[in-house]
Amino acid sequence: MADCVTKVELSVSCSDLLDKDVGSKSDPLCVLLQKTGGDSWTELGRTERLKNTSSPSFSQRLRLDYHFETVQNLKLGIYDIDNSSSDLGDDDYLGGVELTLGQIVSSKSVSRPLQMKKGKPAGKGTITVSAEEIKDNRAIELELDAKNLDKKDMFGKSDPFLEFFKQGDGGKWQLVHRTEVVKNNLSPCWKKFCVPLQTFCGSDLDRPLKVDCSDHDSDGSHDLIGSFTTKVSELQKAAHGSPVEFDCIHPEKQKKKKSYKNSGVVSVKSCKMLTQYTFLDYVMGGCQVNFTVGIDFTGSNGDPRSPNSLHFMSPDGLNQYLSALWSVGQVIQDYDTDKLFPAFGFGAKLPPDYQAANHEFALNFNPTNPYCQGVEGIIEAYRMVLPQLRLSGPTNFSPIINHVASIATTAVQANNASQYFVLLILTDGEITDFDQTRDAIVRASRLPLSIIIVGVGPADFKAMELLDGDDGVLRSTVGEAVARDIVQFVPYRQFKDAPKTALAQSVLAEVPNQLVSYFKMRGFEPPKPKAAAKS
Repeated sequence: MADCVTKVELSVSCSDLLDKDVGSKSDPLCVLLQKTGGDSWTELGRTERLKNTSSPSFSQRLRLDYHFETVQNLKLGIYDIDNSSSDLGDDDYLGGVELTLGQIVSSKSVSRPLQMKKGKPAGKGTITVSAEEIKDNRAIELELDAKNLDKKDMFGKSDPFLEFFKQGDGGKWQLVHRTEVVKNNLSPCWKKFCVPLQTFCGSDLDRPLKVDCSDHDSDGSHDLIGSFTTKVSELQKAAHGSPVEFDCIHPEKQKKKKSYKNSGVVSVKSCKMLTQYTFLDYVMGGCQVNFTVGIDFTGSNGDPRSPNSLHFMSPDGLNQYLSALWSVGQVIQDYDTDKLFPAFGFGAKLPPDYQAANHEFALNFNPTNPYCQGVEGIIEAYRMVLPQLRLSGPTNFSPIINHVASIATTAVQANNASQYFVLLILTDGEITDFDQTRDAIVRASRLPLSIIIVGVGPADFKAMELLDGDDGVLRSTVGEAVARDIVQFVPYRQFKDAPKTALAQSVLAEVPNQLVSYFKMRGFEPPKPKAAAKS
C-alpha cells in the first residue's frame, strides 16, 4: 500500500427515481464528486446517460484513488439529462447521497435513500454503490541455482548474485529484483524469492526479461559473469525435479573465443504463481478493524483546571488529546460496522475512594461494558470523566496493551482473517514500565494487532522511539525479537500547525501493510465477501 496508489472502481445503480419528464421516465446520469477541503468539491467522473428509466444500472464505472489513512468524503448526484450540454445547471436533480469511500469499501456495497439538496427525501429513490479494487494480485515465486560459474576473484571463488530486468519503453532494461550474494561459491543456490507480477513483467508473461549473473565486489565495481534473456512463460516450464536451464553468456568472451560455450549455467528449479492479497481484499471480504483507545491521565499532564494542563479544555472544547483522537478515530471508525469502541484511561485515581492509581479503567466507568458509540462517544465519555479523576502515576502502558492483546488472542481462535485490532495510546510522557511494555509488544507482534502511540506535549519521548523499532529490531527483556513491526509513534507537536488530516495520514499509513503482513504470516486468506449491506 505504501509503494503504490490503490485504485478502486465504483459501480452505481438506482431504483424508483423521480420522474421529471412529462409523459416518460427520466434520462439519468450519475456524477461523482470528492471533497477537497471546506465546502469545495471536485468532480472525479460521470457515468453514461441512460434513457427513459427510473431504475438505472450504469455500466460506466467511476475510478478513483484509495487512501486508507484519510477520510475521503464523496458525493454522488443523479441528474435527469435533457440536452447535450455538459453543464448540469439546467438539468433536473433527482437526488444524491454523501458518504465516505471507507464506508463503501468496508461494506463492499452500500444502499442509501436518495436525498434532495436540502436533505428532503427524493421520493422512494435509492442508490446502491459497490466498490472493486483494480489490481493484478498475482506474484511470481522463483527458486534458482547455478553451476560451473566463472571464477572472477584472484584469491578465491566468485561471490555471485542475480539481477532481473524487464524490458521497458524504447527497449531499456528496468531492474525489478536483485538476489542476495552467495559468498565464495561457483555453484550457488539462491534463496527463494517472490515479486509482484505487475512489478516483475508488467503482468505480461511474454515480456522480454534479462538476467545478469555478476560477481559482487565490496567497492561496487561488480564483474559480469554472464547474462541470458527469457520471459515468464519460459520460466513457468520449470517443474519440481525438472528445472529449466539457461547458459550464462559473457558477450565479450563469446566474441573472442570460437570454442566458448558459456560462463556457467543458471537453473530455474521452480516457478510458481501465487496470490498476494491486499488490505482491500481483507476489508472488502468482511475483516473488521477494531479500534481501542487508551488515554494518559498521569499527574505530569498538569491539573486539568489549569490552562497549562494538557487536559485543559480550550474555549472550543478541545485539547491536544481530543484533537489527536478525532484525527485518527474518524478514519478508523468507517471500518467497524457496529462503531462500538472500547476506551480506557490509565494513571489516575478513581472515585469514590481515590486509593491507588488505576492503569486500565473504562473511560465510561463501566468495566463490564467499556464501549463508546463512535469517536463522538469516546469524546463524550472523556469530558464526563475528566472532572472526576485525580491525576496520578506512574505511566504504565503494559496493562492496556495486554488487555487488548487478550481480546486479540480470543479472536485468533477463530483461525481466520475476520478481525484485526488497532490500539491508539495517547500519552504525555516517558514510560515507567518500559521493560514490561517491551515484553507486551513482542508478545503482541504475533497477534492481529497494531499499536499507535501519539505523544502529546513537550516531552522528548526517546523511549517511545525505541518502541517504534525504526532504528533497529525491538527485543524483549530475554532477547526475543518482534515477529513483525507493529508500533508507530509520532509526537503530536509535529502536526500542531499542520492540516487536521496530516496526523492520521502519518500514523495510519503503516496499518494496511501491518494487517496484510500478519494474515500472510498466519497463512489466512481474506474472508469471502458477504451480501451487500443496507444502511
